Amino acid sequence: MADDKKVSYGNGINISLKGKVALVTGSSSGLGMEIAKYLARAGASVAIHYHSEKQQAEQLSQEINSNGGRSAVFGGDVSNRAEVEAIYKNIDKDLGPIDILVNNAGVDGKREFCGDDNPEDWERVIAINLFGPYYCAREAVKRMKKAGHGVIINITSVHEFVPWSGYTAYSSAKAGLSMFTKTLAQEVSESGIRVISVAPGAIKTPINKEVWGNPETYKDLLTKIAMPRMGETSDIAQAVTFLVSDMASYITGTTLVVDGGMLIYPAFKHGG
Repeated sequence: MADDKKVSYGNGINISLKGKVALVTGSSSGLGMEIAKYLARAGASVAIHYHSEKQQAEQLSQEINSNGGRSAVFGGDVSNRAEVEAIYKNIDKDLGPIDILVNNAGVDGKREFCGDDNPEDWERVIAINLFGPYYCAREAVKRMKKAGHGVIINITSVHEFVPWSGYTAYSSAKAGLSMFTKTLAQEVSESGIRVISVAPGAIKTPINKEVWGNPETYKDLLTKIAMPRMGETSDIAQAVTFLVSDMASYITGTTLVVDGGMLIYPAFKHGG
C-alpha cells in the first residue's frame, strides 16, 4: 500500500470525536446511557435525551460534565413531531447543530397476539420505534446537509431479521427501520452523510432483568446465543462509537449485528 505518511506502531489507535455534537435519544437509561457515556469519552459533546426519566438524565449529564466532558439535557416525546423540532432548536442553541444522531429510544410493547390485541398498543410501538427515528433523522438531515457531513445510527434489533411471536409491532417497526436506514443512506449518500443500523441481540439491561436474573430463563436464553454469554451495554456502545468515527468512513446503508451469534442458528452447533 502506497502511503508517504510516517506511521508509528505500538501506540494504539484512538477514536476521537472532538468537535462533534451527538444526540442520543433515550439516553437516560440502558443502552442509550452507555452509548452517551462512550461518545462523551471519545470527546463528543452529548445531547442527553429523556422522555420520563429526567433525574437520571441530569445525573448522567452531571457525571459527564464533572469528568471533563460536555453535555446538556433535553426532554421530549420522539413520536411527537413538534416536540422533536423543539428538541433540535434547543440543542442548536445550547450545544450547536448535531453531527451525530443515535436513534436509540424505543419500546417493545405488550406481548399481544394479532386479533386479540389492542390496536392502540400496536400504534404506540410503531409511533415510538419508527416515526420517532424518522422525525429525528429528518431534523438531523436538514442540519447535516448544510454542514456537508454527519452520521445517523438507528438502533434496530435482531428482530429486524427474526420473527417474535406476540410482538408483531416491534418486529415490524425494527424491520421497517432497517429499510429506512438503507433508503435514507441512498438518498443522502452524496451529501457527506452516512446512515447505519446497529442490531443488538440479547443485551443485559434493567428492562430485561426478569430474564437474566432468573437462572432458568437465563439458561434458556443462552441456548439462543452462540457465544456463552449475554451481551453488555458496552458491547453496543463500542460498536456505535466505532461506526460514528472516521474509522468507519466507508460504511453506510447496512446493519451491523451485535448479537453474540444469535443469527447463526446456535441450536445447530451440535448437529442437525
